[in-house]
Amino acid sequence: MRWQRFFEDLEHQLDSEWEAERAALDTEAERLRLSRLTLRERVAELVGTEVAIDVVAADAVRGRVTGAGADWVGIESAAGLRAAVVPLAAVASVAAAESDLLRSARPSGRRPALAERMTLGFVLRDLARRRVGVRIAVAGNATWTGTIDRAGADHLDLALHGAGEHRRTSAVTGHRMIAYPALQTVHLDGGNG
Repeated sequence: MRWQRFFEDLEHQLDSEWEAERAALDTEAERLRLSRLTLRERVAELVGTEVAIDVVAADAVRGRVTGAGADWVGIESAAGLRAAVVPLAAVASVAAAESDLLRSARPSGRRPALAERMTLGFVLRDLARRRVGVRIAVAGNATWTGTIDRAGADHLDLALHGAGEHRRTSAVTGHRMIAYPALQTVHLDGGNG
């Protein structure tokens, strides 16, 4: 009897050590997984979620995440009247419910491959093609309203005119070339283009 109890105790002790080792390995694997997780992956998991995005050098953008691409996130205001595109490089922080933040830490991998390849330049070229009026905030707290005429590899050309006005030669008051790294937010007039 004593020997049997002795061997049972050894078996339990060995099981406990294996469980502790397995738990340590699982914890380390989770730390490694989290260390490889990007902001883009987490924001992409928040599509459809209400958030507040603090922008490095501009006002915070609040609303529902409508999409996320390779280097940008789309937001629709809670009122549904305005939409904005925020470059991920301009994001200082993202506020969301704890359950949403926890969910975003475990990406499902169900995102369309096309969305992951859509860059900020792609989105801005689409806005130029559609002739959507925009309000652009850049680093240094400057803002301009107008229409994007062209969007290049690393910059855009903005025809300056009043908010809500159509881009007509008579309405244009000037032009700006704006480098993508300076972009903080691009708000769309009316949110629907």
